[in-house]
Amino acid sequence: MTTLPASTEKKLGLAIDLDTCVGCHACVVNCKEWNTSNYGVPLSDQDAYGAEPHGSFLNRVHTFEAQPASGCSQTVHFPKSCLHCEDAPCVTVCPTGASYKRAEDGIVLVNENDCMGCGLCAWACPYGARELDLAAGVMKKCTLCVDRIYNENLPEEDRVPACVRTCPAGARHFGDFNDPNSTVSKLSAERGGMDLMPEMGTKPVNKYLPPRPKDTPGDAPLNGTNTEPKGFLAWLDKALEAI
Repeated sequence: MTTLPASTEKKLGLAIDLDTCVGCHACVVNCKEWNTSNYGVPLSDQDAYGAEPHGSFLNRVHTFEAQPASGCSQTVHFPKSCLHCEDAPCVTVCPTGASYKRAEDGIVLVNENDCMGCGLCAWACPYGARELDLAAGVMKKCTLCVDRIYNENLPEEDRVPACVRTCPAGARHFGDFNDPNSTVSKLSAERGGMDLMPEMGTKPVNKYLPPRPKDTPGDAPLNGTNTEPKGFLAWLDKALEAI
């Protein structure tokens, strides 16, 4: 079994803005491409163009319709990958020591040479963030693109996870949660960053920034009254102005 470090020098992770994510799946596609072409064993697909396609993905986007207590219902796009938990149960159940958490930055990784594909880590993860690659016979998970973020051969702006670099809406942010002055720490403090399923006690590093309440039909401007756009509309307004 693998033991967890008592503490980590850094807590690298993601702050994901649910108010800004538009569910375009660009993060899913680029994650698949980068991790197939570079780190570790390629992410395989089975019967990709057949009747029952199946494949390994380290990042997925789920879409829900949420109905608040009052006001309009709203669509929420919910990206999910490994949360690099401080108390990661996937690490402590691993019988070969293949799963481990790095003391220097808190990233949870899998040594694929030691993984025997037993799936115990997938059973232990309450978030469903691990997947068995059927072709390779090993467990796969988000690595925070550890092969990118420390790669000095890449331009500095590219030394972030592939999902962060490719997000067209700027909904994904990467940084050190141990640094109170980092972008992710500030965003989490300002927006009330939330843990996913905190009742599980895993202390996930990744935080979700909750969606802001949307306007109700009664708030619509009358007689051409001009109001400042909010949320996604504000982002879209700025994006269109830049064209």
